[in-house]
Amino acid sequence: MIFRLVISVLVATSLLGFAADGGPATVGSLAWLAGPWQYHSGSSVVEELWTKPAGHTMLGVSRTLKDGRTVEFEFLRIEERDGKLVYLAQPQGRPATEFVATTVSADEVLFENPTNDFPKKIRYRRMNDDCITASVEDGSGSKKIEFPYCRERQR
Repeated sequence: MIFRLVISVLVATSLLGFAADGGPATVGSLAWLAGPWQYHSGSSVVEELWTKPAGHTMLGVSRTLKDGRTVEFEFLRIEERDGKLVYLAQPQGRPATEFVATTVSADEVLFENPTNDFPKKIRYRRMNDDCITASVEDGSGSKKIEFPYCRERQR
């Protein structure tokens, strides 16, 4: 009985997006994500820009350029809500889809929405101060798209 109770508590708290130190996750723990990021692939450039954490939120925007033209864009937001981090994605300006942080550490955050068609998981991982990898994944691990971003340098 005690074992089941302990397992239930561990499972429940792991779904709340607690920080690695055991406290509730805050946008401040994602400060490493702030700034301009770029990924080049052939004639395409994917850009993602995140504001510094402030007011319990981070705001982001992404666009994909192909041959110098914008072919995709997305409005993004990470906010603190009831002790959790929530990622809101609005591709092409559509209504927001929400993903809740299930893992938050010093170098990684994983947001999940098991009811979304694709993606079900959005992950950001800090490789070093100048590079991150963003990925979108299905729930089974069979489909994953990675974006190896490097910090855009001011010209």
